[in-house]
Amino acid sequence: MKKFLNVLLAVAVLVGCQPQVGQAAATARIKDVASLQAGRDNQLIGYGLVVGLQGSGDNLRSSPFTEQSLRAMLQNLGISTQGGENRSKNIAAVMVTASLPPFASPGSRMDVSVSSLGDATSLRGGTLVMTSLTGADGQIYAVAQGAIIVSGFSATGDAAQLTQGVTTAGRVPNGAIIERPLPSRFKDSVNLVLQLRNPDFSTAVRMSDAVNAFSRDTYGAPIATINDSQEVVIEKPKRADLARLMAEIENLVIETDTPAKVVVNERTGTIVIGADVRISEVAVSYGTLTVQVSENPMVVQPLPFTDGVTAVQPQTDIIAQQASSKVAILKGSDLKTLVSGLNSIGVKPDGIIAILQGIKSAGALQAELVLQ
Repeated sequence: MKKFLNVLLAVAVLVGCQPQVGQAAATARIKDVASLQAGRDNQLIGYGLVVGLQGSGDNLRSSPFTEQSLRAMLQNLGISTQGGENRSKNIAAVMVTASLPPFASPGSRMDVSVSSLGDATSLRGGTLVMTSLTGADGQIYAVAQGAIIVSGFSATGDAAQLTQGVTTAGRVPNGAIIERPLPSRFKDSVNLVLQLRNPDFSTAVRMSDAVNAFSRDTYGAPIATINDSQEVVIEKPKRADLARLMAEIENLVIETDTPAKVVVNERTGTIVIGADVRISEVAVSYGTLTVQVSENPMVVQPLPFTDGVTAVQPQTDIIAQQASSKVAILKGSDLKTLVSGLNSIGVKPDGIIAILQGIKSAGALQAELVLQ
């Protein structure tokens, strides 16, 4: 248990959850904590066919849309399919998705993800046929085609099957060519809107102060204002180039602030405690009662030269054990003190999860408890 809590403390330190007593606050560049509103990604989607599979494709009888798509594709290529019946399992219907990066220009490439729609067992070795990718407005922004890379594999024998990973989904690296640019007017914008990835008023104020300090030295006037905990608006100075201004602002270093949180995943036993988590003075006791029931039946043999029969005599042993429990006083002024207090009780991870939930219910945990 002590080793687990020491590892927990090390993980908290690695993710930046260090005690702030006697230490400087966490700092980061603006580009690492905020994103440009005009520079967001856009989701694209398309429907296509994968060919070249080794008998692991869709069953055309149970996936009629695959057969309809195959006939339509062959007809577009000038091949008549009337009156014929296709039982091939080398083709599969798939959904193709991608994220169109901001400010993408025609001719550039991007990755696409391919996922099976029918009852195909594997897409390994397949090739995605030319597929149009459309946006939410119905316009075609990219066209995808290429060989699919599948990380999972599946091996099947007469009496056993081994599967690792997912074989019905894969990726086509640089498989889509952008055909239409997004309507973007970055150069014509009169201001920049920065959105915090983790909304927080303290971080927004510090960002605004850092930008205004920079603008006073460079342009002689403040240019940043705060809309709310997520948005900071920056007005473009008259003699400034917008791209160069953004490059200078995103490299400014600010002090970040985050709310106190304890994240608990009960399935995996993972506990992440933030640096600002505090616990009011509270007494905690943890103990469990274990009841073990053992059945040890005994075989009773009859005496020699008698008409008796062999019988089974039931025998049940019940043992009740209660683990030794300790009562500890917890008062966490910082992360290290809190972990040391939990460490002194000597419980397992599931016990720590129960203790944290109990402390939260008692109102002594001065943080948000997030259960996953």
